[in-house]
Formats: sequence, structure tokens, C-alpha cells
Amino acid sequence: MGEQASGDPPTTARQRLGALVREQAAIVCCGAGGVGKTTVSAALALAAARAGRRVLVVTIDPSRRLAETLGVERNPPEPMPVPAALLERAGVQPPGSLEAWMLDPARVTEIVIRAEASTPGEVRDLLHNRIYRHVSTMIAGLQEYAAVEALHMFLTEGRYDLVVLDTPPSRNALQFLEAPTRANLFLDGRVFQLFIPGEGGVIRRATAKLVGKVLDTTIGETQRVELQDFFKQFSGVLARARRHAVEIRDFFALPEVSFLMVTSPAKEALTEAFHFQKKTQDELGLRVAGYILNRSLAAAGDLGSPAAPLGGSELSEAQLQGLKKLRPLAEVQQAQAGRDRELLDELIERAGADGFALALPYLTGGVSDIAALVSMLS
Repeated sequence: MGEQASGDPPTTARQRLGALVREQAAIVCCGAGGVGKTTVSAALALAAARAGRRVLVVTIDPSRRLAETLGVERNPPEPMPVPAALLERAGVQPPGSLEAWMLDPARVTEIVIRAEASTPGEVRDLLHNRIYRHVSTMIAGLQEYAAVEALHMFLTEGRYDLVVLDTPPSRNALQFLEAPTRANLFLDGRVFQLFIPGEGGVIRRATAKLVGKVLDTTIGETQRVELQDFFKQFSGVLARARRHAVEIRDFFALPEVSFLMVTSPAKEALTEAFHFQKKTQDELGLRVAGYILNRSLAAAGDLGSPAAPLGGSELSEAQLQGLKKLRPLAEVQQAQAGRDRELLDELIERAGADGFALALPYLTGGVSDIAALVSMLS
């Protein structure tokens, strides 16, 4: 149950997911925290590499265990190749390859600065500006924009056949799609321009000069100069970034880009998944390929029951008592599996004729090695 995609009997959900990892240029995984979204992203990337593709998986603040499973550092400054020995163990053969980029959110803003600034001196001055260091994390959309800008850069370089993006585990994860607009709202305000000396017409320059005098009186000339330098330098950086906004937004609307909603059976996780689907598909008009139901028993077969002796063997009274105590636990598990299968059917219906819903196997020990990662989609 649950393996069949709604509306297309000849094609299973697993086949549709396989087509995504073989054919798409980018897969964006969305979902709440705690559903295994980062692990699912890595499993998708590994499956694509096993299919002979050059793949990059981009995750944000992954678990230490996942980094160890892939054999890479957490938060390196650039993508790192998964060691050849691990790839060989996973069945990846050339030309297939897999690199992982595990972003430290603190580095994200710097990526945009270095990519967009005109000169090394401009980069240095801005990164060392005290005002920038204090307010850069508060500028709406900047970090999300940086992640998307980096993703776009990798794709346009032609270095990878597929990029799998693991979005941040929050309700605002899809803000990265609107990040250029949100960052520009900060940049385009008329008040912002008043802090840049020498900009605009006569009236604006006179107003800016008056603002400078007021700032000298209130915060001192040194702090005023730092503030004006920050606004002037940062204005140039985001002005260039703004020119890429439409191109990046259009990229996510391409047919070779798909969004996957990753969820668990937990009520909170489902609420987030439905929110992501509505935001992505209905409000932003982007392609939601389907649902991945993780950490459920929907894919489990007959769980059986400890009600009878195995193989007709005679059991002691103590063993029979043990089976009797295990029976309620087995019944609870069987009931949960039934509820998870009903949930999967609901997700299949939500996905519609053009989508799919797939339940991944429940791994009791979690993903602790490369073989477990492979088994998720095998």
C-alpha cells in the first residue's frame, strides 16, 4: 500500500522519485525540523550519484553523525567531495560523484559579499565595518538570498548535473524564494538613501548633510563615518545582487526544478508540510513533485504478533508470560502502521495525478553509515 502514485497506475511513486534524481537539475527539500529532511536530502543525492550523475547536496547546519556518515567536515568554506572509498562502498561509479556543502549560517552573508563586491578592498572594508558586523544578520532576506545565489552559481557553472538543497527547518524556510525582494525593501527606502552623502539631487544632498550633522551631535563623527561607509558600501553590494533577483526567481520556476515536501506522521510536521505545499505551489506557482513520508511504519509489511509459539516449539511458562506482555506492544505497533498507511493514502490524494507520495522504510537504528543511507531509497 502507498507505493502506487495517484492517477497513474503504471508508474509507482518510487519510479517517479527515481526519475527526479535522474533527470532534474535541482531538488529542493522542504519540511519541519526533526523529520529527517537533511538525511533524506543526502539519500536523494547519493541515489543520483549511484545513477551516474555529478551531484552536490547543500545542507544547513547538519548533524555531526550525517557529516561523519558522508565522511566530510561540518561547515567547510566550499563543497567537499565524499571520499572515494565511501562512494565505492555505496555503489557509485564514474562518472557519478557526490560533493557536500554543509553551510554555517555565519558564513552565508560573506558569500554574497565576496561574489558581488567590485574589488577585494571593498570586501575587506565591508566585512571589517563594525556596523556591518552588528546589523548584517538583521537584514531581511540577506542570508536566504546568499544561499540561493550560491546554488545558482553552482548550476550555471555546469559543475554539477543535480543540486539537492535542504532548506532550513523553520516555517520561514521558503523565504529564500522571496529574499531578493525582501533585501531590496531595506535597500530602496528613501530614509536609507539619506545616510549616503553626495547621492541624489540638490535637496537630497542637503538633507543628507543635515542628517550628518545631527548624527555627529548624537553619536559622534567617528561612528557617523562608519555608518555612512556601511550604507554606501552595502548599497553597492545589494544593488548588484538585485540585478540577479529575477533570474534566480525564474530559475526556481523551471520544469527541471522540483520541490519535495518531507514529513513524518507527527501532527506538527504534517501542518508544516501542508503549509510548505500551499506556499510553494499555490502562492509562488512552483512545482511540488510530491511528498516523502519519513519515520513512519507505512512501508512496513506484516508486523506479525507474538501470540503463538514460533515453529510449533514448546515454550516454558516464563516464555509464554513474556509473549503475553509483548502482545499489547505489538498491537500498538500494528495500529500505528495502519494509521501511517491511511496517512500515506491521504498524501497520495493531496499530491494529485501529477505528483506522488512515498513512504521510506523505518530504520530503527537511524542512519549511521553509508549503507543505511543507500538503503533508504533502494
